[in-house]
Amino acid sequence: MNVGIFLPNWIGDVVMATPALRALRKQIGPNGRLVGVMRPYVSQVLAGTKWLDAEAFYDPRSRDVALRGPALVQTLRDEKLDAVVLLTNSLRTGWLAWRSGAPRRIGFSYGPRGLLLTDKLYDEYEGRTWFGAAKRKPTSALDGYLALAKAFGCDAESPRAELATTAADELAADVAWQKLGLPSGERVVVFNTGGAFGAAKLWPNEYFAELAKRITATTDCSVLMLCGPAEREEARAVIAQARHPRVVSLADQPMSIGLSKACVRRSALMVTTDSGPRHFAAAFDVPVVSLFGPTHTAWSENYFDRAIHLQRKLPCGPCQQRVCPLGTHQCMRELTVAEVFGAVRRQLDATVRRAA
Repeated sequence: MNVGIFLPNWIGDVVMATPALRALRKQIGPNGRLVGVMRPYVSQVLAGTKWLDAEAFYDPRSRDVALRGPALVQTLRDEKLDAVVLLTNSLRTGWLAWRSGAPRRIGFSYGPRGLLLTDKLYDEYEGRTWFGAAKRKPTSALDGYLALAKAFGCDAESPRAELATTAADELAADVAWQKLGLPSGERVVVFNTGGAFGAAKLWPNEYFAELAKRITATTDCSVLMLCGPAEREEARAVIAQARHPRVVSLADQPMSIGLSKACVRRSALMVTTDSGPRHFAAAFDVPVVSLFGPTHTAWSENYFDRAIHLQRKLPCGPCQQRVCPLGTHQCMRELTVAEVFGAVRRQLDATVRRAA
């Protein structure tokens, strides 16, 4: 059996899709062919894993015609797919799946998209919004992906997220460790301060700096700040405010998703906003403290038992907005350094007890 799977675009959602990938791989067996349809950078997230037999890159905004819809349709037709599983929810990807010629197309039905699917799943709703529209029940994307795998015919699968690193990823981390003078991984706390969703998810830089000071003052741990290309200045700002030789960042190192994965994999603890890289911790069984602001925790729940979620319960939230509509950013600013540091200490102490 040849099966295509349209993978999500967000890094965190890709990690939450790994249980479904694992289930599909088991279902079609070693003689089946599983083709992943993805944005090019998604390949870096899945690098080192063994579920996919082939990757088909797609980016509707690219100037490269090889990444546009017609080229993808031809690639999928050449694969002679028996089925397509859509972890994406757009009308465009439903159209591409229909154009692929696969006789079976499994996905969530939204409006006219349902006409393009043979196997339709539906979201759960609860109540109404203030303007009368049906309100979706907050449900983890991971559960939705496993529901799609079940609709395909897969057996029940553990929700455990799973990733791998490559030899190149680990070598890049070795180089960064040496350049930054970092100690062994069990004495490194990783910070992830970014959030591609929008500014509303961000914890203030000065809070991260103060947290780094408390960690280095009370433990023998170093702090390593991860960052993407667009977050270099924020990372440098935190380093400047922390003013401690054991607080360093990747801002001046060659960056890649693989390097970030390898850094998380070898660390003792991750402190992170509710953004994609926080799911790396779950995939590598690294304890994590996650800072939630405008988003409902249920939407990105990954069922990791070594996670602490911190969130202020406010009348205005969780609002699901990219920018605070009130301009106060209260949900994140009231999440105090003392509270986060307390969670850090609990996680580090639990790690020591677990090792013993």
